[in-house]
Amino acid sequence: MGKFDELREKYPVFIYKAFYVNETKDTVEIGYEFSVPQLAEFRPSWSFSKPEGFKVKDDRCFERLAFSLGMAEAVSYWKATCSPEFRVECGELDDEQINWWKKLWFMGLGELFFVNGISADFDSFVKIVPTGHFNNSLREFYREREGCLVPIGGGKDSALTLETLLRAGKKCLCYSINKRRSITETVLTAGLPEEALIISHRHFDRSLIALNDKGFINGHTPFSAIVAFSAEITAYLNGLKYIVLSNESSANESTVVGQDVNHQYSKSFEFEQDFHEYEENYLRTGQYYFSFLRPLAEFQIAKMFVSHRKYLSVFRSCNLGSKVSPDIWCGECPKCLFICLILSPFLSLAELKKIFGKDMLNDPKMREYFIELIGQSEHKPFECVGSINEVNLAVSLTIRKLEQSGEELPLLLAEYKKRGLYYPEHIDMLNAECCGSFNEQNLLPDEFKTILTKEMERLL
Repeated sequence: MGKFDELREKYPVFIYKAFYVNETKDTVEIGYEFSVPQLAEFRPSWSFSKPEGFKVKDDRCFERLAFSLGMAEAVSYWKATCSPEFRVECGELDDEQINWWKKLWFMGLGELFFVNGISADFDSFVKIVPTGHFNNSLREFYREREGCLVPIGGGKDSALTLETLLRAGKKCLCYSINKRRSITETVLTAGLPEEALIISHRHFDRSLIALNDKGFINGHTPFSAIVAFSAEITAYLNGLKYIVLSNESSANESTVVGQDVNHQYSKSFEFEQDFHEYEENYLRTGQYYFSFLRPLAEFQIAKMFVSHRKYLSVFRSCNLGSKVSPDIWCGECPKCLFICLILSPFLSLAELKKIFGKDMLNDPKMREYFIELIGQSEHKPFECVGSINEVNLAVSLTIRKLEQSGEELPLLLAEYKKRGLYYPEHIDMLNAECCGSFNEQNLLPDEFKTILTKEMERLL
């Protein structure tokens, strides 16, 4: 019997016991209580700022929002034991909601199952059992909404979204979970005051880390779902209509070749559609959740982003480096290498070295990640990286650029040629196809689609 089955047998039930909402003059605090009987109690919490005079007391919609954020938060703790029963003792769930959450967890935990060698199936991996109810004495409040909430992660994608919307005259506030220097500097570089950045504070229960250290199940969870639900709360508290994400079409590609395992599932269009429907059917805030960059691939985004050179010194996309203060490019992970490669057709080698603080394309330690990124391995890196085809296009364009200027090819690009992957006769056709593509699987309202189309025409 493997660890997965042993833990499920020993800890058969995970309980979402309660959520608590406490309101002050300018904040809303939400606390959660999760339990694995005979093992652990978890009490994570969130803190949201709110405008003076806004109240959530007796607000039925806010209760739904707070409960749903708890459902998204709970999976991080449930995964330690993968208990076969998830008992919900607060809030209400109908059969369609139960299937909605099961799908999010199953697909969002695909990487965790794959990496840990877990053979899970949708029907039996968890049974969600609701036993609670909402307070029916609460009221529904109607509030007028306008403007955009733009989640900022500090990387190129959200910077491009923010810059494009502001240039089009859109009223934007920005959002982040906790605070990082690159996020603040992105907002300031866009020309907004620091007060335009709304920060929620997520307080993780560190007792989960103790379980991880003891060998309980650990791995990737659908964090972007937490971003989605917490952004819904932030938009609701601040009277904003649009929640404008910056996820691209490249996020739809599976991480593992031939399998439905996607590190970026909660950034995919499939999740975006599902979340949009969940908002309309169950949250009912009147807000509209969509990704502005969904029609584009990472390659297109990179080409558009570098035209706004003021962000080159402030943007950061390294998950490892984000854990350092101030956040940095670690220069050693597949995410850093991917960003270097996707920018390489549009920047000089010297400019790339200045951004990352090292010559990544000449680093032999990057070879394995490089092989994964160009599709010469069983799977792509388990990171938020673009599609295999666009990485190959970027590499090919950079090789041609360097050879035409008489520069020596860096180590990784020279290996690319040695592998027989460089076909210069196809580059212009592939480049034109990629730059001209517009994925129609998107939820952009017409006014935002017009803004994006005009910016593509201007920059591509």
